[in-house]
Amino acid sequence: MTGRLSYLFLFACGLAFGRTEYRAGVAAVDITPTVPIRLSGYASRTKPSEGKVTDLHAKALVIERGKNQKVVIVTTDLIGLPRSITDVVSAKVAKTSGLDRAQILFNSSHTHTGPYVRGTLPLMFPMSEADKTVIDQYADRLADSLVEVIGRALADLGPVEISVAHGETKFAMNRRQGVTGAVKIGLNPKGPSDFDVPVLRVESVDTKGVRKIKAIVFGYACHNTTLPGDENRVSGDYAGFAQEAIEKANPGATAMFVLLCGADQNPNPRGTIDLARKHGDELAVEVGRVLGGKVERVSGPIKTAFQVVDLDFQPTDRATFEARLNDKLAARVTHAKTMIERIDRGDPIRHYPYPVQAISFGKSFTVVAMGGETLVDYDLRIKKEFPGQNLMVAGYSNDVMAYIPSLRVSKEGGYEVMDSMYYYAMPAPWAESTEERIMATVHKVMARVK
Repeated sequence: MTGRLSYLFLFACGLAFGRTEYRAGVAAVDITPTVPIRLSGYASRTKPSEGKVTDLHAKALVIERGKNQKVVIVTTDLIGLPRSITDVVSAKVAKTSGLDRAQILFNSSHTHTGPYVRGTLPLMFPMSEADKTVIDQYADRLADSLVEVIGRALADLGPVEISVAHGETKFAMNRRQGVTGAVKIGLNPKGPSDFDVPVLRVESVDTKGVRKIKAIVFGYACHNTTLPGDENRVSGDYAGFAQEAIEKANPGATAMFVLLCGADQNPNPRGTIDLARKHGDELAVEVGRVLGGKVERVSGPIKTAFQVVDLDFQPTDRATFEARLNDKLAARVTHAKTMIERIDRGDPIRHYPYPVQAISFGKSFTVVAMGGETLVDYDLRIKKEFPGQNLMVAGYSNDVMAYIPSLRVSKEGGYEVMDSMYYYAMPAPWAESTEERIMATVHKVMARVK
């Protein structure tokens, strides 16, 4: 028997006796605030949260192939995770598990009815010392919870088979509406969108070959903003309702939502809890339809790559900010004062370290994960430049530091280009080189996971 035939024979025997290529573990922890806390996402809020609609969770899925190939996907019902948290959590996990940074992916649903997370949107609104104390305490507990959920998933490893398929749902709509000489947040049905719903199914397989769904990872490119700023109760918005509905339809399974490149997409229509539930149910029904149809088996080695690229801003100086000190918009004044303080202490922001990550499972499935509030143009360009590959292209991953507009959008202007930078405490719009630097880095990490 030749070497190749021998390998195929042994592989077939392994399948016959219930052996699988991968092992996986999954876990979830409750990260719902236990006391009233300022909610993030809307600058109009002026007081701490008032109760809750749904619980919030951090969830972790570990997938392992052999002894040396492993990846962790962490999802959170939060506005975003800054690198000040993800770097700390990754370092702690590395000490106990040996996992390196490239093997851990953090993603946030970007719910606008979740707690303010320290280090994200630092100039969203003024806060009292009491507010800051609660936020600091929550951030410390959150970091511990993320370490805990990864540890629990690592302890849950068992044989699995993994499959992938894609669906589609269309409640997302491009929100960059052109008006005379400007762009506002509104409705733009002719603007670019991506309605793809990638679904990853992880099934446990016991010694008798009996299968049971262990985890369902699904994504969508749409801002998690069905609920408006006057909703001051904690909830996961449509993504939270979708996870609840999927878990109800699949008892014992853990549903994990990954936010894709939806920074310029809003749910349509929006404005109420009923609509948030409707969108969540619509997404859950599509995930169920996908799981009941034709799926492709995931196989092959697990490869990971993580790279940081320095992004530049458009040039500014002290005079730039001094000119805004008497602006009518309070956010611009607060931002200007903050930037002047940084310049005066010799710490101006000139560059930002931007994370790009890729995770592949042979040639069957690849995840590209980018930091920040990534616009859909990146998703569409990556899929065009890597044709024929089975992709999930995520934004809001590993660090949420600002909006990440494409060059096209940067030239158009609007909230995503400049006004949002005031709340994120960034000095200016990104330099025109931003899109090409990010895409060059995407190509580098993709080359490393081939």
